[in-house]
Amino acid sequence: MPDSPAPDPAASGAAASAARPRRSEAKRDAILRAALTVFLREGFAGASVDTVAATAGVGKQTVYAHFGDKEKLFLAAAQAAGGLLGDTPDAWQSPLPATGDPRADLTAAGVRILRAVLAPDAAALHRMTIAELARHPELQRLWRETAPRGTLDDLTAYFAERDRAGDLDVPEPALAARQFALLLATEGRVRTLHGTQPLPDADYARIAAETADLILRAHRRT
Repeated sequence: MPDSPAPDPAASGAAASAARPRRSEAKRDAILRAALTVFLREGFAGASVDTVAATAGVGKQTVYAHFGDKEKLFLAAAQAAGGLLGDTPDAWQSPLPATGDPRADLTAAGVRILRAVLAPDAAALHRMTIAELARHPELQRLWRETAPRGTLDDLTAYFAERDRAGDLDVPEPALAARQFALLLATEGRVRTLHGTQPLPDADYARIAAETADLILRAHRRT
């Protein structure tokens, strides 16, 4: 039998070099996920780098090597939270359906928005952000930047289309979209004590319908 070709040291080295960044990225992601879990459970003051490291299955020095200190780790976890929390049971589906009945459309959209806002991890993240604003005012910027832009973009497009179709009078679709989402989120958080109390299933549709009615009255064609 012919001899097998000898391994190419250069190729082996290149493969090893390519694998290192992937392993490093995977480890960083694991640390961020662990940090988010620990910070949501313990808050900033109660969380420790030791606990994060143990949850991630890495050494404490590995956490420091990636993030520097607890404060930087906290901010990184908060910034990444939008992608780490995962989809809610009623994940947003683009584009927003247009059935010809704006009240029904906005009520259905409102229920999905409320379920996303009041999902346990999302609610906990919001509470943690509020609690830490005095110490970390930059969290307000991070919260705005990680807001569900797809949801607002879809609502904006929906209001713009209803304006063009003559169904509604919406001179500022982006403003209407933001007001609709904020009214929903605020009412949901007030009713649930910022996500610490359950919202009855019937109340999701009730809040969404009431908010839809309010927005539609504001933008009714005269």
